[in-house]
Amino acid sequence: MTEEQKAAKSQTSSVEGVGEYDKAAGGWGALASVASVLNRQEVVLAGAKTLLRANQPEGFDCPGCAWPDPKHTSSFEFCENGAKAVAWESTPKRVTPDFFAQHTVSELRTWSDHALEDFGRLTHPMVYDAATDKYVPIDWATAFARIGENLRALDDPNKAEFYASGRASNEAAFLFQLMGRAFGTNNFPDCSNMCHEPTSVALPPVIGMGKGSVSLDDFQTCDAIFSFGHNPGTNHPRMMSTLREAARRGCKIVVFNPFKERALERFTSPQSVVEMTTGGSTPIASHYYQVGVGGDGAALQGIMKALLEADRADIASGGPGFLDRDFIAEHTLGFDALRAHLEALEWSEIEAVSALTRARLEEAALIYRRAKSVIVCYGMGITQHRSSSSVIQQIANLLLMRGNIGRAGAGICPVRGHSNVQGARTVGVAEKPSEALLASMDRVFGLKSPRAHGHTVVEMIAAARSGAVKALISLGGNLAAAAPDPEVTHAALQKLDLTVNIATKLNRSHLLFGRESFLLPCLGRTESDVQATGVQAVTVEDSMAMVHASRGTNTPASEHLMSEPAIVAGIAKAALGDHPVDWEWCVADYSRIRDLIEAVFPVDFANYNARVLQPGGFRLPLPHAERNWKTASGKAHFAAFKADGEDPRRGDPSVLLLSSIRSHDQYNTTIYGNSDRYRGVFSRRDVVFMSPEDQNALGLKQGDKVDIVAAFTPDDGVERCVSGFTVVSKDLPAGSIAAYYPEVNRVIVLEDRDQFSGTPAYKSAPVRIRKSL
Repeated sequence: MTEEQKAAKSQTSSVEGVGEYDKAAGGWGALASVASVLNRQEVVLAGAKTLLRANQPEGFDCPGCAWPDPKHTSSFEFCENGAKAVAWESTPKRVTPDFFAQHTVSELRTWSDHALEDFGRLTHPMVYDAATDKYVPIDWATAFARIGENLRALDDPNKAEFYASGRASNEAAFLFQLMGRAFGTNNFPDCSNMCHEPTSVALPPVIGMGKGSVSLDDFQTCDAIFSFGHNPGTNHPRMMSTLREAARRGCKIVVFNPFKERALERFTSPQSVVEMTTGGSTPIASHYYQVGVGGDGAALQGIMKALLEADRADIASGGPGFLDRDFIAEHTLGFDALRAHLEALEWSEIEAVSALTRARLEEAALIYRRAKSVIVCYGMGITQHRSSSSVIQQIANLLLMRGNIGRAGAGICPVRGHSNVQGARTVGVAEKPSEALLASMDRVFGLKSPRAHGHTVVEMIAAARSGAVKALISLGGNLAAAAPDPEVTHAALQKLDLTVNIATKLNRSHLLFGRESFLLPCLGRTESDVQATGVQAVTVEDSMAMVHASRGTNTPASEHLMSEPAIVAGIAKAALGDHPVDWEWCVADYSRIRDLIEAVFPVDFANYNARVLQPGGFRLPLPHAERNWKTASGKAHFAAFKADGEDPRRGDPSVLLLSSIRSHDQYNTTIYGNSDRYRGVFSRRDVVFMSPEDQNALGLKQGDKVDIVAAFTPDDGVERCVSGFTVVSKDLPAGSIAAYYPEVNRVIVLEDRDQFSGTPAYKSAPVRIRKSL
């Protein structure tokens, strides 16, 4: 620790709500947090019983993350944040018509995001009344009729947008995309556009599919796990059990992340009697590299350059080299061009951008080449940058150089967030659908599906802003809080003529609309779903392409709730009128929806209803896991790094790169509480993490109040700024800072996004820091 860091640490106790947390992740701290949230949501006994059904073969799939279930489940398969998600949903707190009668929409807009959701579950369908500025009750039939009337009044189907959240089931998502395409549009912006869209864009051209290639079994046999840009202890804690098991058997776990995240340093398993009783923990990362914000692409190129140099030296000394030349020759194209690109790179440039020395990158390359089988995992710390798509292709390059895709214990592993964000895309929620999908839809349903590409989230916001879009139907989610640049996003949403939100709880998006707004309450994942033929199960796909059933058993929060498939069907019937699809027949028995999914995707979902009844479900085909490359050439492709011209965020010493991060008391836009214990922040979120070096350079110290100002100039020329943030010292690379999402979304300018997928650069926004007045 440097003298500057020691001085910064000594200041910690003088800043209100900022301290030190020196314990391992997990352990008694996690159990205490679970008990606390169950108590806050008033579900101590009922919540505990519900949690025992989470991720069990006959239970429900936890909405907290998409990490797969082990083949042999333990007595409890939930984590701290999963417990929070379940408690948040199963709370007895209610937002009734009486609540809305007491609060205007204008008043509710002044509430915090936490306060809005903390009031509990929505109980009745509601519609906005402009005369009173309040939501008022409406019956389902009238709501559907009015929504259908509004949609039919559009003079162009492309004036409607169908937004989907990743928490929707396969059944709901499939009906949703069917409704939109029958209506006549491919406008399906979804939450993937804001998280893992670069995966969907980058991987198909190079390995043939925009999904990972590994299974959970591969983590039991790999020799090394390289982890880029994710914090599993907070964002997908069930992964920690997998990492702990790997670490304890001697697997190298090599982490690249600007923060030293506690869960990646050491972890106490709440299911380990020995660790819990002795206060012990398991070290997770064998090597930790604090890459600079936005520097992962440079780091990956540095590792590959070092690997090539070591390979050349080994061959020169009579050795076989360190590349899998047989694999490269048989399965790939483009290696020589990649080699030339890497050899031309200067080490000084790699070091400057990555914030890592050549020696450290050579060390990482040594670990990689010594490991027989390697898995590379990555999260949104990779996917939310200006060059994310190209960085992901560098991950594929690294794996391909030693044949680490398509064999046991090796492969690429994008770690998703929502429990069915991958599944929704699989069953057709895509703004750029393939011709094969559209032709199959047309064959099964007698449609003439639109062929023109639809809007991503960023494109949808721009279209609403210009008046080219007039209606938005949202299947879950909190678009207003999740989207970047609220200066533009909120104004765009308020230009719409029709807004429909299908939701379990009140959130920011429900308060930002134009002429007419409907709030339709749906069942949660934990609740029993009874339709005309009886109790139903839905299905979801996890991060590793396993499809399995989810069955809620809790009594619904209100007798007035409808399931997501039923709500979608009600809107579709009202909007489309006389249509070949019998929507009510579909919803009466969800196995009929699965039969239709199978008809559209006969290979992927063959014998769907029978296979999903198997314990653990079934795995979708992953051709690249079998070295069957579904690319244009039939081979995997190496791809050199591509930068979109001059990056405006580089070269100005006054500009820092801001990474927006989630706290440990948060899941996506849902704020469970205002603490982030692993980072030593308690009962507040208005902080910006900075290195002592950056503080000294700017004449700041811990505890100072600062403004964060976007350095990327937006199209409208209006400064984007958030004010009054407190400086907190953290061990970060110089030039890299961090603050909480969505509070800093205002400085994530809409135009600053990945140039291939359109995903906003939430994780590397160029900013300047100035003292608050």
